[in-house]
Amino acid sequence: MQSADQGTAQNPHVGRAGQRQGAGPIPNYIGVYGRPLEEARFVPIAPEELQAGMDRWEKYLHESTQDGLVQLALIHAEFESLHPFLDGNGRIGRMLIPLYLADRKLLQSPMFYLSEYLEANRQEYYDRLLAVSRDGDWTGWCWFFLEALQRHALTNEGKAQKILDLYQRRKDWFVNLMHSQYAIRALDWFFSKPIFKTPDFVACADIPKPTAERIARLAKENGMLREVEPGRGRRPTVLAFSELLNIAEGRDVF
Repeated sequence: MQSADQGTAQNPHVGRAGQRQGAGPIPNYIGVYGRPLEEARFVPIAPEELQAGMDRWEKYLHESTQDGLVQLALIHAEFESLHPFLDGNGRIGRMLIPLYLADRKLLQSPMFYLSEYLEANRQEYYDRLLAVSRDGDWTGWCWFFLEALQRHALTNEGKAQKILDLYQRRKDWFVNLMHSQYAIRALDWFFSKPIFKTPDFVACADIPKPTAERIARLAKENGMLREVEPGRGRRPTVLAFSELLNIAEGRDVF
């Protein structure tokens, strides 16, 4: 199964009927762009049956089950199979994952973005979804989805530990550099907002303005903060905490 939210220009395997016939709903399908519906690789539920399908999906979404992660696997696959929108189904389906986990108290906040893993394993992801629709292979899909959750959780755990290590490493350095009672408050602010406009730090960090301006300047001059957009006229300078952002991204981006 191919996700329609990849966009027709970027993904030649995405297709839609694309033309409204009278006042009726627009048929939706997934296949080679520009080819007719009859040649589609996957055709979701008929438009006239979609509302009933979404009603059943929503009812199951709110049911209590013994294994919430398996339920989440089924919810995600069913949403992608229903494919209710002409665009954005993949993005919405992935967004449902952290929202579900937070709602069921499996996460403290909805901050668990599986897109990185699914993108790295895109072909298997599509094939597993297609096997559900084509062959009823729910077991294969659930194994894939649960492994995705596990591996991404381990990746996040590793990033969290690196962020803690970075904080401990930077704390003494920062205090010694700043010689200010506000050093830790400033450092905590930078960790909470690793990309920011200088006036926002001055206004929101609850630090006297001259001290805040000095701290931002020293952090930049000593390589902790990097200028990603220079100030010009009334446009303020944008600074980035590169080390933290690169850990979060899992690669050198800033």
